[in-house]
Amino acid sequence: MRRYDLDALRVIAFGLLILYHVGMFFVPWWFHIKNPVTYEWLKYPMTFLNVWRLPLLFVISGMGTFFSISKRSGWGFVKERFARLFIPLVAGMLFIIPPQVYIERLDTGQFTGNYFEYWTSTAFVGVYPEGNLSYHHLWFILYLLFYSVILAPILLYFGNNPQAWVIRKVKSLTINKFGFYVLVIPLIFMELFLSSKFPTTNAFVDDWHRHALYCTIFLYGFLFVALKDIFWENITKNRRLYLIIAFGANVLLMCVRYGIGGFPYIKIFHDIVVVINGWSWILTIIGYAAAYLNKPSRTLSYANEAVYPFYILHQTVTLILCYYLKNVEMGLLAKFTIIAVGTFGISWLIYEFGIRRYSWIRPLFGLKNTKNKR
Repeated sequence: MRRYDLDALRVIAFGLLILYHVGMFFVPWWFHIKNPVTYEWLKYPMTFLNVWRLPLLFVISGMGTFFSISKRSGWGFVKERFARLFIPLVAGMLFIIPPQVYIERLDTGQFTGNYFEYWTSTAFVGVYPEGNLSYHHLWFILYLLFYSVILAPILLYFGNNPQAWVIRKVKSLTINKFGFYVLVIPLIFMELFLSSKFPTTNAFVDDWHRHALYCTIFLYGFLFVALKDIFWENITKNRRLYLIIAFGANVLLMCVRYGIGGFPYIKIFHDIVVVINGWSWILTIIGYAAAYLNKPSRTLSYANEAVYPFYILHQTVTLILCYYLKNVEMGLLAKFTIIAVGTFGISWLIYEFGIRRYSWIRPLFGLKNTKNKR
């Protein structure tokens, strides 16, 4: 059975990702291009999103993988992952990411020619950040492809053996309203012992903390859907409890991380709160989505297909808009609105008139060929 709430969550999560990347232009943290004026207070809403937005996407991806693998053989699943993930990744690195790096090089004065000169001469020389070849925000696709392939035998086993010990154990945990929190124990140990040693890089080869975290919660998402109605009933029934815990943990995180109210920063305490906070928001969001968003609509169907091309396109559009608006004297609200609306609008125009209608372009953005579309 199709879960429309997962489609809706996917659309919402990637929509928030676009707004988050627009916000990165204004927050004091590093980004590929920065507004001349940054706003210290933005770190609070950005931190709130940052704790759970990417883990939520990997949980949702794990859930979606259950439906994908349940109707395919092992080889069929790998071929589907190749078409859905590898081809868009390569196409993106060739055509979508180079304009981002070009804008960054223009902004820093490292390149002064036009884009055609850049793309034909230096776009693929060296590996970013020293060089120019990069996957930038498409790291998510690479990571998801890797996890899908290496976990394929395990996923196939669980998909074909609903009474496997692991599934039965997870089922026994989720029957209790606090049972979901037993699953955060491995995540807490990862945060305590890996986060400092392996800080986030998105560079794949040395991103071991994020690999451990994302791979684990991807598997959690798969197992949750394998529980079928038991999972959906329990997470919906207890969503208010998870919201209370999430809200309290978020307030505590802000106090600890930023010293609000004189709270001292203690790393062990901070790391535990980070994990509980992020996990609680994931449970809350999935619970409320299951309660209110599990219904079909024409708008959702359109958005669910469009969201993947939007994700691939959006950061390139955002950075171009940021570059040309960077030195325009304008307040935060006006500039943020123009960049956000422009990103969504231009991405939609490219999708609707340059991708969606052409069967030979659709596969480059992970979409089924229109002749084979179901």
